[in-house]
Amino acid sequence: MKKAFQRTCMACNEKKDKYDLIRIVKNKKGEILVDQTGKQEGRGAYICNNIKCLEKVIKTNRIQKILKTNIDKKIYENIRGVIIDNENKEQTNQ
Repeated sequence: MKKAFQRTCMACNEKKDKYDLIRIVKNKKGEILVDQTGKQEGRGAYICNNIKCLEKVIKTNRIQKILKTNIDKKIYENIRGVIIDNENKEQTNQ
């Protein structure tokens, strides 16, 4: 297995393995996407896989500041969906 690089959550500022975080990317076209592969080209920002960090990011507009663009509410809903999906997967694996 590859060595996991450390990235910092933009909400809680904790360093974690890149693969334990959710990556939000701004591509060359200016589109904001949730990058579940971690391999899409563009400027990336990372967030912990939990609702608390998402709420903090929404409240402080942190994604907008990091990616230097306006963030549509749909993006936040997509991130919320990924977090919920990941929580459900963890519960079924236990």
